[in-house]
Amino acid sequence: MTATPPRNSPRLFDRGSWPEARRIGDILRKETIGGVLLLAGAVLALIWANSPWGDSYETLRGFTIGPASLHLDLSLATWAADGLLAIFFFVAGLELKREFVAGDLRDPRRAAVPIAAAVGGVLVPAVLYLAINVSADDGAVKGWAIPTATDIAFALAVLAVIGRCLPHAMRTFLLTLAVVDDLLAIVIIAVFYTSDLSVLPLLGALAPLAVFTVLVQRRVRAWWLLLPLAFATWTLMHASGIHATVAGVLLGFAVPVLRSRQAGGPDAGPGMAEHFEHRFRPISAGVAVPVFAFMSAGVAVGGPDGLGSALTDPVAVGILVGLIVGKPVGITAATWLVTRFTRAKMDSGFAWIDVFGLAVLAGIGFTVSLLIGELAFGVGSDRDDHVKVAVLTGSLGAALLATVILRLRNRTYRRIHEAENTDADRDDIPDVYQQSEPGRPENA
Repeated sequence: MTATPPRNSPRLFDRGSWPEARRIGDILRKETIGGVLLLAGAVLALIWANSPWGDSYETLRGFTIGPASLHLDLSLATWAADGLLAIFFFVAGLELKREFVAGDLRDPRRAAVPIAAAVGGVLVPAVLYLAINVSADDGAVKGWAIPTATDIAFALAVLAVIGRCLPHAMRTFLLTLAVVDDLLAIVIIAVFYTSDLSVLPLLGALAPLAVFTVLVQRRVRAWWLLLPLAFATWTLMHASGIHATVAGVLLGFAVPVLRSRQAGGPDAGPGMAEHFEHRFRPISAGVAVPVFAFMSAGVAVGGPDGLGSALTDPVAVGILVGLIVGKPVGITAATWLVTRFTRAKMDSGFAWIDVFGLAVLAGIGFTVSLLIGELAFGVGSDRDDHVKVAVLTGSLGAALLATVILRLRNRTYRRIHEAENTDADRDDIPDVYQQSEPGRPENA
């Protein structure tokens, strides 16, 4: 008989609070639609790049637009990677701060599990990639970070399709893991993929960032003030040599989560971050990420230099192994270590196959993986094409394996899902979120 965990022990896949579950549900609906659009953009790019009109696709990607006086005469592909993805990382910054300030993960015991899982999901794929490419030539080791990223929109879209009856806590875990994963990715980009650092523009970026911070801390929402400051921060960050998406994360971190004292203080609930997230998440999921996918995923897979050549490249092999093997091993092992050496326990009704299924799903490394590949090997290079083939193949493989595992688990949770649906009472809050359990406070 399994011993009851201590009263204050955190539990893996804990149900959390009803407000948090409802908020996660709203996020999932937007990210699911974004995942479908992302997939559509990637498929359209692949079809176009492999059609008789493939040259016109490359011409479109290379079309230059922007003011040369500001060094912003960039190709459309660069605008998608540096500009549109800054919106994606702005939303990621908002979400991460929201989780740790006002979400269920403000409890360090709960936060430790997805953070440890994310770190394990970064370290193990990187180690496997380096092991495969350590003796390769032509700077292959530069791509060590490519298989470390998890694509939020793509992974959540797959989970929404294959796991309609899976508990909300599993979705919350995957979302939080992916957000922390994105933060680690942006740190990696800033530290390891900044070749030429210009100090003056970097210091200059701090000025509009500081003004932006002061304004949002004072709850100013005027777009005609905030957008020029955000653009100035992005422009100067781009000029400094650090990837401009870092500006998106910093701007997201600057936005306050809780309401001001005049509006009721911390107990009044979320504030500016929720407002910005509501405004920008649809733009991120519905425009920024799909357009980036369209601009980045087009690669010719036919002919002697296509799929066969790419998958024999050690770089591509390292990416495939990292995504399909490294991600699930790293996430599962890190989660097991947390339960083994801390007081964290698996919540009742969950099994390790649930953890492994989510870990396999986290091997879908699309958006940020393609971005890091371009930074590591250069846009349009042969290695860049091999990276695209490997990322697409590895992400597809991870999605298919996760589908098999989680569809089986979905059947197991079907009855629980139906029971929770029948538990909703007149206040629209499922009774399961209002019940006290031994060793667990009531969820309001």
